[in-house]
Parts: sequence; structure tokens; C-alpha cells
Amino acid sequence: MDQDAFRETYREVNERACVFEKAVLTNRCACSRAERFCIAEREGVRCLSQEGQERCRRALAILREQAQFALRTHEDQAMLPHGKAIRIQVGGMRGIRALLEPETEDPETVPDVFDLLARAECEFQGLENLPFSRIMPWIAGYDPRPRRRRRRDR
Repeated sequence: MDQDAFRETYREVNERACVFEKAVLTNRCACSRAERFCIAEREGVRCLSQEGQERCRRALAILREQAQFALRTHEDQAMLPHGKAIRIQVGGMRGIRALLEPETEDPETVPDVFDLLARAECEFQGLENLPFSRIMPWIAGYDPRPRRRRRRDR
């Protein structure tokens, strides 16, 4: 399937795309309102909640704006490279989880993005009131591809 046909089919099938699709597809985040689907051997993720999608859009926009300095990006960049986008998505969710659940160790997977953002919105009276200075280290420190250790043969 060529790229243009895939994109067209994807938009037809996925009328409400998951905002955290990259994080969900890499199994770094899960969401109770996300549903995976396949098109021509490719996976996509749709959101089952209009309210959830809107909250996720707001959260991601705020995180992206706040992370400009940490990731050396500019406001006028429409699309971020995959590595920076995944750092915002996964690092941001891990940072928010660390705020809400300080006793929890850094998990490989954030269990539910929908629930996490709903709790953060209630706890801080809005997503724009999150303490971003405590979230940015999680975004800046997240490595989407951890370096493998080289084995030394003697």
C-alpha cells in the first residue's frame, strides 16, 4: 500500500486519533480509552472518548510549549521529529505520574493516560497549573532508545 493511500484510509478509519499514539504504540503508555487497529500491517490507535481526546490535546500542547527550551525546539515547528515527540509524550506522562504518585518507582509503562490526566487536572485545578519545573527533568531525561552496553571480548 502506498503512503498516500495509507494516510487516506487511516483518516477514514480513525476519525478520532489518539494524541498519545506514539507512546501507546511503543508500549510506554497505556490508556483505558485507547483502541488499537490495523491497516495493511500497520498499527494505529483511536481514542474512544471525545472528552479524553480534548484533555490529551490540551495536555500535549502545554507540555510541548513548556518543553521548548529543554528540547531546543521553536514554537513555529509544526511537526517535531519522532524522538522529541516521544520524549514529550512519555517523559511528560512519567513526570506527571511522579507528581501524583511520588512513592511509585519509575515504571516502564504508564498504566492509564486518561486517568492520570484527569487526576492531574483535579489536583492542580487545571493542566496549565502543573509544576512544570518538576516535569521537565522527566522530559529532558527520557531516552527513547537506551544505549546498549557493548560487550568487551578479551
